[in-house]
Amino acid sequence: MLVHDAAGMALALAAAREVLPAGLTLPLLSAPGAAHWLSPRLFLAMVAQASGGTTVPFLPVLDCGMAAGHALAALRAGCPALVLSAACPAFPTLASAAAECGAQLWPEAPEALDTAGLRPGDPWAGARLREWLRG
Repeated sequence: MLVHDAAGMALALAAAREVLPAGLTLPLLSAPGAAHWLSPRLFLAMVAQASGGTTVPFLPVLDCGMAAGHALAALRAGCPALVLSAACPAFPTLASAAAECGAQLWPEAPEALDTAGLRPGDPWAGARLREWLRG
């Protein structure tokens, strides 16, 4: 799921709680290039606020675009997964750093449903998320 705020994260987690098959982890992807304007600590704080004791396995993923410096800062802040464009010249170095931290580094974001505009309490939003998770 592509998430923009704690409300979108909470909505995605609620839908996943209902339909996510056992053994699967829900990636919570930030917006493309979000590390340019969203600090890693704030991203992790939003995730913590939204997850609030959920039993759904999820993986917060901060998208750093092509910014190696932002990716390094995110690793230092404890982000468990990052997207950094494979076209970034520092990608191999950051891949090694991520491996040392036990973090994942993805060369591109996977396909994701964008939660922008979907709000808790909207039956259509919940149904749309559940449908996407089942598919």
